[in-house]
Amino acid sequence: MKRWRTGLGVACAALALSGCTLISPNSAPTSISRVPFGLLNRTIPGTNGARVRFVTQPVYFVDTTGHLSPSSRIVPSPVTLTSVVEQLLLGPSRIERAAGYRSALPTKLILVSATIRHQVAYLSLAQPLTSLPKADQVLAVGQLVLSAYDVGATNGLVVKVEGAVQDLLMPSGLRSRVVSVKNFLVLLNG
Repeated sequence: MKRWRTGLGVACAALALSGCTLISPNSAPTSISRVPFGLLNRTIPGTNGARVRFVTQPVYFVDTTGHLSPSSRIVPSPVTLTSVVEQLLLGPSRIERAAGYRSALPTKLILVSATIRHQVAYLSLAQPLTSLPKADQVLAVGQLVLSAYDVGATNGLVVKVEGAVQDLLMPSGLRSRVVSVKNFLVLLNG
């Protein structure tokens, strides 16, 4: 009984204090004539006219059916492989997770570098993907190769760990050092 009275007392005190404020409300809003630091300028403050533009870019996550589905992310323009892989490593948004989307990539995977040369994406990772179960290995490589393809890696993907090229598992069960989108089209939803 004492716990119940204490809880009721705390709730009443919280309710009474929620009406208090240190800032008195203003019945007529006032206009701010000047925003400091040039925050409303079209360019980045403190630079020589630099601008940042953003574009939407597809990245691929695993949907509820176990297939790969594109999801839009906002990245700085021009789009780089690094920014897209970083979006993949962040994983699905809270709304996407609630809808059943997930990532097959390990949650603590670290991207060391990402470049594209001759339309081949070269990713250097801190740990290999071979620690994942085989089904997740295939999905993780599919996420990487499909997302990299949309950035310009049309000739495939190579993954390195500590400078050593990794043999990547494909849906066919074979392993290859260079995988391409055509190897992973069977994983797309639709």
